Amino acid sequence: MGLCIDFRQLNWVTVRNKYPLPRIDDLFDQLQGATVFSKIDLRSGYHQLKIKDSNVPKTAFRTRYRHYEFLVMPFRLTNAPAAFMDLINRVFQSYLDQFMVVFIDDILVYSRNKDEHEEHLRVVLQILRKRKLYAQFSKCEFWLDQVGFLGHVISGDGGINGFYED
Repeated sequence: MGLCIDFRQLNWVTVRNKYPLPRIDDLFDQLQGATVFSKIDLRSGYHQLKIKDSNVPKTAFRTRYRHYEFLVMPFRLTNAPAAFMDLINRVFQSYLDQFMVVFIDDILVYSRNKDEHEEHLRVVLQILRKRKLYAQFSKCEFWLDQVGFLGHVISGDGGINGFYED
């Protein structure tokens, strides 16, 4: 059972973050020539993003037992996807469009061959470790010649085939 907080009033007065989410077809265009893939799913994505101390009281809610405040980004805040996407893009800026694509909390590492892929994975995993961003290992897949990503099956022959359900 999960907790559901009604943030409609807070969302209504929040200045919208216009940070654009990437277009999926633009992400797929980058995969030309790739033959090896690894998919990394960041665990509880938004919960890895700390809230500024001054904004913590805005997330307050009460149960019949006590008062609570979020210290990390809860789901259902209007700017959560944009704020998290901005963080991940800043963390991986040097490597985006070279050997990885990111869509919110999903990371796809792609390479032309296994030697490149070993180095690319090492770089990505070291950055995740350094920045204390955690993956959900049970949802990660490594060293694949085809991968389901963002609802599509991507293969090493350059094809984006059919649809895939996560």
